[in-house]
This record gives sequence, C-alpha cells and structure tokens, in this order.
Amino acid sequence: MNKDGFKLYRIFVYVALITLAITIVVPIIWVMLASFKTQLELVSGNPFDLPQQFLWQNYVDAFNKARMGDYLINTVIVTALALVILLVVALPASYVLARFKFLGKKFFNGLFMAGLFINVNYIVLPIYLMLFKADMFLGFNFFLNNLFWLAVVYAATALPFTVYLLASYFRTLPKAYEEAALIDGCGHFKTMMKIMIPMARPSIITVILFQFLAFWNEYVISFTFMDKENATLAVGSKYLMADAKSQANQGVMYAGLVIIMVPTLILYILVQKKLTQGMSLGGLKD
Repeated sequence: MNKDGFKLYRIFVYVALITLAITIVVPIIWVMLASFKTQLELVSGNPFDLPQQFLWQNYVDAFNKARMGDYLINTVIVTALALVILLVVALPASYVLARFKFLGKKFFNGLFMAGLFINVNYIVLPIYLMLFKADMFLGFNFFLNNLFWLAVVYAATALPFTVYLLASYFRTLPKAYEEAALIDGCGHFKTMMKIMIPMARPSIITVILFQFLAFWNEYVISFTFMDKENATLAVGSKYLMADAKSQANQGVMYAGLVIIMVPTLILYILVQKKLTQGMSLGGLKD
C-alpha cells in the first residue's frame, strides 16, 4: 500500500470510529438530559437543551413509585450470584479440560462446544416447564420466582462460552509453571489456585465483564421465571415504560433507564484498562 492509499485508509478508519462513537454517545446524552426534565420540556423542547431546572424528583419517583430500587437490588443479587456460581464451576472445568488427559475428554469438549450453538431463547420454555413440574411436585414455589435459581440458570446458560474462553487461555500457558509448582510440593488443586488462576486473570476479567453485561441486561429468562415483585431491571423497565405512558410522565422513564445504564458504564470504565491489557498478554511474562 502506497503512502496516499495508507492516508485514505486512516481517514476512513477515523471517520468510521467517530461515527460509531457519535451513535453511542448521543443517545446516552439524550437519555441523561431527559431524565432531569419535566414532561412539558420533553414534549415541546429540544431534546439536547439543558433542563431549566434539574428535576431530581424523577429519580425519586423511579426508585420508589416505579420500584426501580427494588429491581436494582434484585438485579445486583442475581448478577453477583450468577458470576460467582459461573466462575466456581467454569474455572476448574476449563483448567482440567485444557491441561489434563482423561477418559471422556473429547466427549466433554464436544459437549461444551455444542453448547455454544444453542440459543438460550429456544430452551427457556423447556427449562420453565421442568422447574414448574418440580414445584408442582413439591407443592410450593421453590425453583420459580426465586432469585437464587434464576442465577443458577444464568450461570448454566453462560457455562459453554465461559469454559471455551478460559480453556483456550489455559492452553496458552507454558507447562513449565506447573512443573515448577509440582517440584515445590504443590498439588494439582493448589497449583490451579495459586499459579494458574492468577495467571489467567486477564481472561477472567474479560469473562466477568461480558457475562456481567449479559446477566444485567437479560430479559427473556427473567420475564419467564419471575413475578413482578421479584423482577430484574430489564423486566422492570417494561413495567416502568407502561406506567410512564399511562401517567404521561416520561421523565421518570428516562430516569429509570439511567439507573439501568449507569452501573454498566461504571464497570466498563473501571476495567477498561485491564481488559485492554488482558487482550494483549500472553502466557509468558518477563
């Protein structure tokens, strides 16, 4: 590629990136400004004008009257539980699949690979019927409308991708680290906990970020399994929008959307540097 062609390519890349950034930033600014406005300003004013007075009451009403505070707590609990369950199961499984030879290894590898091609939305109803029949057998709701079991379902549906990603990273780590640990008297479990998992931290951070976003914004499973009282934020936004339309109070709706959006933005800002570093790290370190 000659110098002129390279300059044109760079200009194209910059224009594409700027356009993409605008399409992401503009809606965020719009929603945040709208969350502080009165209904009259939203209907008649320019959406990018600053509010005449920052109406914090929209957030108060979203938290209390629209119950977004309750939905936020439910979502935090479910997301945290799902991430813990996922990592507790996926880390040993991916380590064993990546570093050990045993009978049935190809079968389990194929099983997890097959899970990558299953769309979760297609199996929600069978899972629901299975849990519903279990509750019918018990005579009370134990599996459905339960935050813990919702977290278990989230973790189970995310397991194939997580195992695939972590196992791929574990395979890139040199065996010299394990051999040195065994010489020092470490068993397989201690080697995994003290040596291999800390070295896989960049990959683990990537998993946490991606799956946090998936669990936080998940709608179909939560809507199917949970009642309104125990709904998550994604489902709660549906009730919020319905109430906002019926009461002609869109400011509360936008405030609710900001409540949903801010935690994901904060998390991304906190882990962005580590995530970028993790994508460029290999197994060997100086």
